[in-house]
Amino acid sequence: MASAAAEGEKGSPIVVGLLVMGNIIILLSGLALFAETVWVTADQYRVYPLMGISGKDDVFAGAWIAIFCGFSFFMVASFGVGAALCCHRSMILMYLVLMLIIYIFECASCITSYTHRDYMVSNPSLITKQMLTFYSANTDQGQELTRLWDRIMIEQECCGTSGPMDWVSYTSAFQAATPEVVFPWPPLCCRRTGNFIPLNEEGCRVGHVDYLFIKGCFEHIAHAIDSYTWGISWFGFAILMWTLPVMLIAMYFYTTL
Repeated sequence: MASAAAEGEKGSPIVVGLLVMGNIIILLSGLALFAETVWVTADQYRVYPLMGISGKDDVFAGAWIAIFCGFSFFMVASFGVGAALCCHRSMILMYLVLMLIIYIFECASCITSYTHRDYMVSNPSLITKQMLTFYSANTDQGQELTRLWDRIMIEQECCGTSGPMDWVSYTSAFQAATPEVVFPWPPLCCRRTGNFIPLNEEGCRVGHVDYLFIKGCFEHIAHAIDSYTWGISWFGFAILMWTLPVMLIAMYFYTTL
């Protein structure tokens, strides 16, 4: 009878059921994390140059780690389902070791992405400094940043980081190339018709609000970086919060085998 009781505890259907359910959620979440971080690395908002020049592009490094972790969560959680159903001690041990390794990597991914996001969007001064330094500069980085800012200003109908006054309040590469009396801000700050013709170039040059974009572009840039960070960090943290109790249940299950 004692042997039968031990066998019953060894194969506790409640614990097995919890492990199976927990790992199914982990493997599905792993697939979602994989897809989400592939989207991040594709850089749909195309803001990587801003982060790359600052040296704070580890949001994308975190995304590459999360791609590995997402797929690994899927594979190891699938293995964990089989290990729980088989009630095999060595399989459960292997599951725990592999899951712990992935857990550590995913923690690194989440923390790295969030801390570098905070550096970029907590204050617009860094992005403003980049814009003033590189926009219109005759360097490879300058040409890349100029194309980026031109695209953002056209698509988002904005001007500068905080507004047009960024271009006249500070010294900039654009100001050195184009005197203020010629044009105080980039011509792409001007409102345009559907045919991409300025509504009134002279009105734009003198700063008339009907012909000039007065909104800054920082809100769009911050939204893009935040979107990437939410996908990597906060979804990753949610998976980690779910994975921890599943691992604890697996540890308990291991001691009963």
